[in-house]
Amino acid sequence: MLTVGVDVGGTSVRASVVDPNGGVLDTERAATPPTAHELNEAIATTVRALCERYPVAAVGLAVAGFVSEDRRVVRFAPHLAWRHVAVADELAARLGVPVVLEHDANAAGIAEQRFGAATGARTATLVAIGTGIGAATVLDGEVFRGAHGVAPELGHLRVVPGGRPCSCGKRGCWERYCSGTALARTALERLAADPGAATALAEVDRTALTGLDVARAAEAGDPVARWAFEDLARWLGEGLALVADVYDPEVVVIGGGVSGSAHLFLDRAEQHYADAVTGSGHRPVARVALAAFGAEATVVGAATLAREHVAAGRGDAGRGGVAAVTGVGCGRRGAAERGDR
Repeated sequence: MLTVGVDVGGTSVRASVVDPNGGVLDTERAATPPTAHELNEAIATTVRALCERYPVAAVGLAVAGFVSEDRRVVRFAPHLAWRHVAVADELAARLGVPVVLEHDANAAGIAEQRFGAATGARTATLVAIGTGIGAATVLDGEVFRGAHGVAPELGHLRVVPGGRPCSCGKRGCWERYCSGTALARTALERLAADPGAATALAEVDRTALTGLDVARAAEAGDPVARWAFEDLARWLGEGLALVADVYDPEVVVIGGGVSGSAHLFLDRAEQHYADAVTGSGHRPVARVALAAFGAEATVVGAATLAREHVAAGRGDAGRGGVAAVTGVGCGRRGAAERGDR
């Protein structure tokens, strides 16, 4: 059974055909439009292009936002036009195949647990460190979404009461100390505390300093940049200890853009984690592994969830339905588009 996974991002829509082994066979892309109607059409167009070339049984959408517990409605996505929109049902009607939604971090977590660094683990947590922190947890082989479909927002665990302000409205969130954004902030604070420090970062426009700038400087041995990575390692370890206290995972998978610099911080983060976890020295701790999937994690995970959704007999959810797989068919105009209601 072939399915399509769609990564719906703030700047682009990427749809990929994925086989049952997690292999990506083909991909279509489109720019992300500004309105909900246009966004639905852009997704439908990219998926139809793939359906013309492959027998697609279902579609999974990975969205950076809050998805309802039944995975039919996007409640809120900060970088997209959807606000309380029944996206799964609308697209199922357009495409004629079952459509399911998932948070993008959950989709990436599923890809890692089914085919990647957490293969075979019954309990696993993904921590994707990028601009912020995305996270997913698999418990007993199933994605943990919480009572209302929005768990786990690990990046917004408060690790420093009254600490750095966060875009979520709180202060002291984990991602304010452990992310690409945090690397830049930490380096700037270090420069402010020691303006005479010998560092190449002093030559960078401080209003435009990024985590990538810090990573490049750290690779070259810059002391301020290396110090920023030491700080990130400490906070990653502290956060992982909190995660272990709650979920006790077999494996923690570290992904996201910052993981490309893992050799600068991961060993020390693991030691901080082992030291900070409750019962340190008297309990097993999770294996920490780098993500096996890169940018394809979300489409692989979304497509996999769509396949499992149909295989479990839940493909009749929404107007697309299992019947639609042998009816109108993905790649042709569905009944809703013809007006045949």
